[in-house]
Amino acid sequence: MPYLLKTEPSTYSFADLQREGTTLWDGVSNPIALRNMSTMSSGERLVIYHTGDEKSAVGTATVVSVDASDAKNPQLKIKAGKPIAKPVTLAEVKAHKLFADSPLVRQGRLSVVPLTEAQYKFLGGE
Repeated sequence: MPYLLKTEPSTYSFADLQREGTTLWDGVSNPIALRNMSTMSSGERLVIYHTGDEKSAVGTATVVSVDASDAKNPQLKIKAGKPIAKPVTLAEVKAHKLFADSPLVRQGRLSVVPLTEAQYKFLGGE
């Protein structure tokens, strides 16, 4: 199952991930988001979404590894993928019926969001 990871670009951007190649995804505190991280497995596809002023899906990534032995602090290592050619804005997401029941729209503060295959493709995933 693909997922969307939200980040504030002034704190850590997709460009930072591309420059570093891989990173440990941390700073998540919401229990639902942590549970979503714990259910991931190596090879899962990700969409990186910039919050703040941008509010758009900007790139892809892949889960390298997950250590969920501590449910309150799962260790998620991700690898940079490609930038999304035309970032998909939150307004575009909200306007599309694919996302009517999505936590991306219904739980706006959730930082780790599961996606359907169709949602992943709509956001620029391959």
